[in-house]
Amino acid sequence: MSPKQISLVAGLLVLWPGPIQAHDIYTDLLTRSGLPCCHDGDCRPVPYRLTPKGVQMLVDEQWLDIPRGSIQYRALAGDRGETGGAHWCGSRDAIGYFTRCAILPPQSAAIRGNAVSTPGFHAVPDP
Repeated sequence: MSPKQISLVAGLLVLWPGPIQAHDIYTDLLTRSGLPCCHDGDCRPVPYRLTPKGVQMLVDEQWLDIPRGSIQYRALAGDRGETGGAHWCGSRDAIGYFTRCAILPPQSAAIRGNAVSTPGFHAVPDP
């Protein structure tokens, strides 16, 4: 290769877009104990609902009870809004699902069983 060709290839490599990281919106999320919420792409937008017992999220077509200690009320920069701002970070093993972090939109912290017309949100009224 000539020096001109090497320069051209090097220039193209610098300008070539790298893989798009869909998980970039989760990069800075930490659990309450300071550990990363996301490991190898295990965070995703999910529908959620409030029940008399607490928050549930629809993960793999199954409503999971979300531990209160894993819930964070915040907006994520880059959220596309398909689930009204709800995201689940966790894993599944032979025993079941483990929630590391559950992200809910800030306005949901004040909702107590009232119907809301937020995409992805399903309110379940108190009995």
